Amino acid sequence: MSKQIAAWPFGDRFVERRLRRTVDTLARLRSELAVVDEQLAHVEDEASDKEIRALVSETALASFEHRDAERSRAVVARQRQHLIGQIVELERLQNHLLDRISTRG
Repeated sequence: MSKQIAAWPFGDRFVERRLRRTVDTLARLRSELAVVDEQLAHVEDEASDKEIRALVSETALASFEHRDAERSRAVVARQRQHLIGQIVELERLQNHLLDRISTRG
């Protein structure tokens, strides 16, 4: 989604509708990010606990549980990074749309 935003040959109504959709999407993504942040904190705590158990017990099962918890942590961390990337791109688009509105008004 990291494309250069071109000047659109559309009217103000289109820009305003696009801005409304962008604002709504940003709100939804920020809400999703808050949930993912909570999930990540939980998964990181769990992975840390499993790591300590694996070190103390030195069993194959504890090592497996630790690796599994680390994989879960990595998945949630990637999901978080993806959301942040989407938010950054939409904020860039929002700023562009606001600039278009302000230069016409």
